[in-house]
Amino acid sequence: MKREFRVIAFDADDTLWDCQSWFDSVEERCAELLKPWATRKEVSEGLFATEHRNLSLTGYGTKAFTLSLIENAVRISHGEISGDDVMRLIDMGKELLRFPTTPLPGVQETLEALVQRRRYRLVVFTKGELMDQEDKLRRSGLEQYFCRLETVSNKTVTEYRQLCENLDVAPEETLMVGNSFRSDIAPALQAGAWAAYIPYHVVWELEKSEEFPHERLYKMQQFRELLHLLS
Repeated sequence: MKREFRVIAFDADDTLWDCQSWFDSVEERCAELLKPWATRKEVSEGLFATEHRNLSLTGYGTKAFTLSLIENAVRISHGEISGDDVMRLIDMGKELLRFPTTPLPGVQETLEALVQRRRYRLVVFTKGELMDQEDKLRRSGLEQYFCRLETVSNKTVTEYRQLCENLDVAPEETLMVGNSFRSDIAPALQAGAWAAYIPYHVVWELEKSEEFPHERLYKMQQFRELLHLLS
């Protein structure tokens, strides 16, 4: 991958900081709350189906997840869940708006080294809710390394091409870094960009997809490998 990149775009959740494990923890607590009506597996399958069904209306993000969490609980309990327990679910959702976005190992020092090279524009390109993503970036302490944050409702080829247009850069001069093959890697490659894939140990069910090899794809085990890739 001997390329001269002008822009390096980074996914946020589970690339720069841990996110999915916090959602998994809330799902576990919800299952415990619904034990009188369903098994852990039934709660999980019901939540996945509800999220998938709501996606075209609510999009991605914490608030969308919380709505699906409540809807699934009411459906599984046949409307028997108490108002107090619904409030507990709402509080769980609010907790997800405040969890610590501590940078993952190697992230901060790698970003600092890339900025010091003065070769690239670093941007965050993520999907979800604008306010939530802005706040997570601020809490992480990483905001100083990026010249731009772009939050979109979904990541498809169209959004990647629009990102390049907004930054006045060609796709082949752009490297996308992320943990989701479905959202960060496949559409970036299809748009003509390069991609660095850093799998994370937990994956949201809706982000699971088949991987494939590609001449513009580099797969890494650790974030700091970016420095070797770009040296």
